[in-house]
Amino acid sequence: MALLGIQDVSVGFGGYPLLEYMNFQIEHGERICLLGRNGVGKSTLMKVICGELEPESGIISRTPSLSVTCLTQIVPDGLKGTVFDVVSEGLGPRGKLLAEYHLLSHRIATEPHNKNLLRQLDKLQHSLDIEGGWQLNHRVEMVVEKIKLDADAEVENLSAGMKRRVLLAQAIVREPDILLLDEPTNHLDIEAITWLEEFLSQYNGTLMFVSHDRAFVKKLATRIIELDRGRLTSYQCNYETYLLRKEAAMEVETVGNALFDKKLAQEEVWIRKGIKARRTRNEGRVRALKKMREERRQRRELIGTVRMRLQDAQLSGRLVIEAKAISFAYKPDEPIIREFSTLVMRGDKIGVIGPNGSGKTTLLRILLKELAAQQGTVRHGTNLEVAYFDQLHAQLNYEKSVYENIADGSETIIINGSPIHIIGYLQNFLFSPSQSRNSVANLSGGERNRLLLARLFAQPSNILVLDEPTNDLDIETLDLLEEFILNYPGTVLLVSHDREFLNNVVTSTMVLEGNGIAKEYAGGYDDWLRQSKKILQLQQPQEKLPAKKTRTKRISQQPRKLSFKEKKELEEIPKLIETMETEQQQLHDAMTKPDFYKKDTEFAAVAARLEELSKQLQNAYARWQILEELQE
Repeated sequence: MALLGIQDVSVGFGGYPLLEYMNFQIEHGERICLLGRNGVGKSTLMKVICGELEPESGIISRTPSLSVTCLTQIVPDGLKGTVFDVVSEGLGPRGKLLAEYHLLSHRIATEPHNKNLLRQLDKLQHSLDIEGGWQLNHRVEMVVEKIKLDADAEVENLSAGMKRRVLLAQAIVREPDILLLDEPTNHLDIEAITWLEEFLSQYNGTLMFVSHDRAFVKKLATRIIELDRGRLTSYQCNYETYLLRKEAAMEVETVGNALFDKKLAQEEVWIRKGIKARRTRNEGRVRALKKMREERRQRRELIGTVRMRLQDAQLSGRLVIEAKAISFAYKPDEPIIREFSTLVMRGDKIGVIGPNGSGKTTLLRILLKELAAQQGTVRHGTNLEVAYFDQLHAQLNYEKSVYENIADGSETIIINGSPIHIIGYLQNFLFSPSQSRNSVANLSGGERNRLLLARLFAQPSNILVLDEPTNDLDIETLDLLEEFILNYPGTVLLVSHDREFLNNVVTSTMVLEGNGIAKEYAGGYDDWLRQSKKILQLQQPQEKLPAKKTRTKRISQQPRKLSFKEKKELEEIPKLIETMETEQQQLHDAMTKPDFYKKDTEFAAVAARLEELSKQLQNAYARWQILEELQE
């Protein structure tokens, strides 16, 4: 039996309804990812599910005593008390009683002879005995320990990432039937995100979450629900399969719309030819035409895609930044960077990763000479023009409109040598003319990020510095930002916790590993993981062999040459990979055909073959890399 069912539910706030005649169910044990563009109504749907918002129409059926808990993406202000107290609040009135007992116990530890406090403690203890409080106390302690929190730490002194952990513990301690998470990875560092992935993958309850972190979605989701133009489509599959099915569905929709528009145009020509439409035999055709016109008017088109174009700028010199043995610390005993050297050349795309508070932004400021290194030197090349994306949106004036934040007193800007009106330019970033007049304070987090990108790309630059640009951006915009960065002719310095984004765009990665240690690795996030594991293995002490085997040991240390068979294998692998990739592309092409999904057995066979090809390709590439390293 489904835990929750939604039937013909609609919600709107004027204009097109955000949710329109929606139907779906949530089953026990599912891990559902809710996807959709910014502003399509994902958070609204979450509120409907947890009962905060009543739909305008439709039926919501819940199993008896169903409990639903929602963790919002915004950490509320004013969180006070210890971690234990805040987590206990998740238990409702009994939790508040437990938190009060916990607080009083701490006070008595410092005032053991205070009779008034002792009497209050006895009274609370009696109440807790009645309420089954000791079992609740054990539950809170278990959850706090499981989420790796300090029960006695003051919540107001914790980082934003740790506060989100506390709120997650507060939600889980209720043991809800359905746990809703809205953008749970926002503002978490990579270590916290991977911890959250592991924790939720072992969570026994039912989970529904909104996320634009593609690696996070791939790891967790067993089902994808997409919200698009008020309608909801369910895909009972993982994220990779969803992408294939989505592409095929979009192809079918495009073809269907094109055929409809062609027929409508033909009917419009027919009615304008002067045929006497009042004749009985033609009245039905006229009515059908009017119905088609109304249907076309009501059609909700796909939300446009952001069109990113950058101002032309003079190329920088070949050398961009050279840093030699730079060190910096805000406190003498807590170094941020210690004797770090790097060379940044024109065209490099460099990622910067590290835990929250490790000093990633500080490193950027030192490299840009906004902050002076306490030791070492930083040298810049020639003709540097820097465009800076600030994660705190400090460049945006919240009291001004979207238009005014771009215009700076002008009505046009120059893009690639041609003038373009500000309103038209903002439409490239999905801001309608009416939205352009709205205050920035009324924008969502994703819209503010889009506006900051629009402001950034309106100025000429040959160095892009992007500090957490991916927060709150939907997946489609992330894909376009990736493509833009890859085609950008200048240099990019990028701070991000989005592992997929880093893998797709950066050529090397600077990693702040703590205690002032910063190192640079070739490639993206996954490349850093592989290289750091190899380094750890090399650093581990090797077992000493007995003296009689010294000769064997000396021989094994010599670099091994490829055998004849391995040389032959190395020559054949590229051809094998090419053959498999060709077959993979042919299967993808077949799945895009409109009638493909009518044959369930064929789809299952193709999906299984694609999965098999993916594994074979992965093994082939790994083997190729091993043989190449041996040859070198």
